[in-house]
Amino acid sequence: MNLKSCLLSSAYFAPVQWFQKLNRYETCWLEQHDHFIKQTYRNRCVIATTNGLQVLTVPIEKYDGLKCEMKDIRISDHGHWRHLHWNALMSAYGESPFFEFLADDIRPFFERRWEFLFDFNLEITHKICDLLEIEPDIRMTAQYGVPGEGVEAPEHDFRDAIRPKHAPEDPDFEPRRYYQVYEQKHGFQPNLSILDLLFNEGNEAVLYL
Repeated sequence: MNLKSCLLSSAYFAPVQWFQKLNRYETCWLEQHDHFIKQTYRNRCVIATTNGLQVLTVPIEKYDGLKCEMKDIRISDHGHWRHLHWNALMSAYGESPFFEFLADDIRPFFERRWEFLFDFNLEITHKICDLLEIEPDIRMTAQYGVPGEGVEAPEHDFRDAIRPKHAPEDPDFEPRRYYQVYEQKHGFQPNLSILDLLFNEGNEAVLYL
């Protein structure tokens, strides 16, 4: 039975743990008014490669002041990052069981340009949900931590709980082993980008959420 509601930060090809929340909660609110924080999943994802883990980071434009709301963060075209990210995915997952099958769905995110990071992440999320064949009720907050007028606050807040480093314990999430291309070399790597799960498990990926 799905739980009622939760609050999540925007994320770039979010980790398995993040998509597990989308699949298990009736309503998931995406926080668009939180301040952008570096070295979080807001603009980075982690994949497995033959040399170990690799972080892919979306560069952002500089903003005025010390803080900027997530919805106002603009993507930078600096450094041909789209080309580099796609090449990294091809190198890491080109030999995975489902890369060829899913490539046409994922490649457009590295060909088209989005202005705002939040919008980019949201469209990625919708596409991944289609590929996972899940239909979560995704909504945007009206202001920081507030879903909207006349709406109860979400039961659970995962905005700071799902992060790459020093993440607090999440009793609802227990990584389940699945096939990974480089497991024999590096061992099983848990909670990577949802792309790792999709490219390796394809239609079976939803069973691991």
